[in-house]
Amino acid sequence: MKAAQDVILKPIITEKSMEGLQQGKYTFKVAKDANKIEIAHAAEELFGVKVAKVNTINCRGRAKRVGMSAGRQSDWKKAIITLAEGSKTIEFFDGMM
Repeated sequence: MKAAQDVILKPIITEKSMEGLQQGKYTFKVAKDANKIEIAHAAEELFGVKVAKVNTINCRGRAKRVGMSAGRQSDWKKAIITLAEGSKTIEFFDGMM
């Protein structure tokens, strides 16, 4: 089993992800090979919360150009973690609401 820090890589802070904070939904960039069970265990271990549900989305990397050279950013995976009803919030996001 992977370490929790290798599963959850970083939080995603956008307008849309901030709207989900009131419903207890937190958005993270996660390892591409992580499944929902590993993501839930990692969130519970790192933040000390109770996870109710995990939704995952595979995101394609954007096409980028620099002059004549064309390339793509790498693909990545996004996870939306919904906390259980009686669970506390994640402290990192508390100042952003």
